[in-house]
Amino acid sequence: MARLKHVSMEHPPTWRERLSALRYVGRFISLVWDTDRALTTSMVALRIVRSFVPVAALWVGKLIVDGVVGATRGTMRPAQIWRYVAFELLIVVVGELLARGSSLAESLLGDKFSNRMSVRLMEHAATLDLQQFEDPTFYDHLERARRSTSGRLGLLAQLLQIAQDMLTLISLSAALIVASPWLLLLLAVAILPSFLGETHFARLAYSLLYRWTPERRELDYLRYVGASDRTAKEVQMLGLASWLTDRYRGLADRYYHESARLSIRKAAIGAALSIIGTLGYYSAYVVIIVRAMSGSITIGTLTFLAGAFQQSRNLLQRILLGASDIYEQSLYLKDLFVFFEMRPSISSRPNARAIPNPLRTGFVFEDVGFKYPGSDRWAVRHVSFELRPGERLALVGENGAGKTTITKLLARLYDPTEGRILLDGVDLREYDLTQVRQAIGVIFQDFVRYDLRFDENIGVGEIGQTREYLDHGRDDAILESLNRRTAEHDIAFLTGRAARDGTSIRGISSEDDASLPSPPQPLVDATEKSLASSLLPRLSSGYRQMLGRRFDNGVDLSGGEWQKVALARAYMREAQVLILDEPTAALDARAEYDVFVRFNELMAGRMAIVISHRFSTVRMADRIVVLQHGEVAEDGTHEELVIGNGLYAELFQMQAAGYR
Repeated sequence: MARLKHVSMEHPPTWRERLSALRYVGRFISLVWDTDRALTTSMVALRIVRSFVPVAALWVGKLIVDGVVGATRGTMRPAQIWRYVAFELLIVVVGELLARGSSLAESLLGDKFSNRMSVRLMEHAATLDLQQFEDPTFYDHLERARRSTSGRLGLLAQLLQIAQDMLTLISLSAALIVASPWLLLLLAVAILPSFLGETHFARLAYSLLYRWTPERRELDYLRYVGASDRTAKEVQMLGLASWLTDRYRGLADRYYHESARLSIRKAAIGAALSIIGTLGYYSAYVVIIVRAMSGSITIGTLTFLAGAFQQSRNLLQRILLGASDIYEQSLYLKDLFVFFEMRPSISSRPNARAIPNPLRTGFVFEDVGFKYPGSDRWAVRHVSFELRPGERLALVGENGAGKTTITKLLARLYDPTEGRILLDGVDLREYDLTQVRQAIGVIFQDFVRYDLRFDENIGVGEIGQTREYLDHGRDDAILESLNRRTAEHDIAFLTGRAARDGTSIRGISSEDDASLPSPPQPLVDATEKSLASSLLPRLSSGYRQMLGRRFDNGVDLSGGEWQKVALARAYMREAQVLILDEPTAALDARAEYDVFVRFNELMAGRMAIVISHRFSTVRMADRIVVLQHGEVAEDGTHEELVIGNGLYAELFQMQAAGYR
């Protein structure tokens, strides 16, 4: 699906919607079972055994009370009473051990399940389209899905708790029926009002969270902008802190007030309904006391029935409220599973063609037009040009002319809205999507600055070749870092000093471990080709230097230095086509010239597309396509376009005048 439809949740979900959401519970249980079958089985077994502990404890308590009464009358030996006490102590100890074991199993399984769901969410997100990530509605759904990955194992614990409580309730109810069937009726009167109230407010709470998803994302973003190393310079220079804080405070306060109104209503109505439940409970208590006073039941039976009724009331209330909460949890599960059901609109067709190697005739744009999702404006329209094997093509035009859009269409990050793109005479959509993207190397203007090591920043350009090297020794580094931080905190605890808050692992240098492998040759070559090797002399850990300020011992780079690293990432891939979208915007004129001289040498015999506003760079291309308002205005060599005295010549003269 290319675009999500926004589902209105202005009103609480209906009963039909609630029941529909429950269908995700079964799928959730299946996911938990697949996560770890041994732990899941242990959880279920422990819960079943625990369900009989309360009944056994109550019954032994009854025997103790009757025994004490009998001892006062001379009909019971004290030794028997102490045996009952010892047996009750054993039941309590076993129950405590079972509870601890159950809690441990649930905690371990919860961590494994949360990790598994986070990994699956990341894997699935990687299969979706770029246009989906540019859809605000999709981001709202992704945010709810992310929140659903954590804490959802509580649903399984609740299901098991309900099953455990029902087994206990059945055994207790049998005793209540024998004593007086009216006790069950009074039990229902004591519970149902509170259950209906809790269910109603659970629906309202989910509706509130759903409606506020975009605003909560905005709160997260404002918090990031106001307290981030990436934005700190501009926030301080522009004096934005107060404005950002006030905007965050205003939005947070509005959410708080709406949430507070709902909480106050829930508390007030819940208090009134709980009074009804309390009256029902004491009505049953009166019935039990009257029967004990009439002599129809013993004192021990009185304590047993009173305890059984109290526990039954608590159990039934917990079961009903748990069922209500399961419904609420299932709504969040729905968000998670609906996200997993999303499918990309751009994918490989069955029996897709393999990419020819080498390419024979290259790319042809035939009357291509494209609109971004949700936009009525054509980003590009009636675009027709060729990119031949071995040719270096430059795209020129003012901002918004459609240059980057064309490169995204070429890499099949989008499909044309109209027209088609041919590769060796075949529609680009007929080829295997993975092979298309493997055949194209690209560095966008807004390339990512990874807070990773120097070699990792470059190696991710061809992760299949470098993964083994990049991951070598990582587990040992994590363990060493954890041990170091543990020692720091232990020393701080003993000496009373504050420990340094280390939250990351440091990079591994050659001094740490002489046995570490050398960087693979393709990574070294890419570093040399991009001139990123000029950075190595000032990196204390060499290739394994952590970059960025997010983690320990990180070194930040200038914009131009980051661009050299990004270029190295592009050179890692021996692609048949290389796209450079404003790759040298942060470099000075001499550095840019050196980069493109090297680029022209390296791309000999391969296709390349360059987007740049600097005509000293553009004129190195074999051919130049000039875009204006999303259409091809001119096409030719630098000399031809200058002689043509059109848009290109105008832009060239304007830029040249700035250097006079």
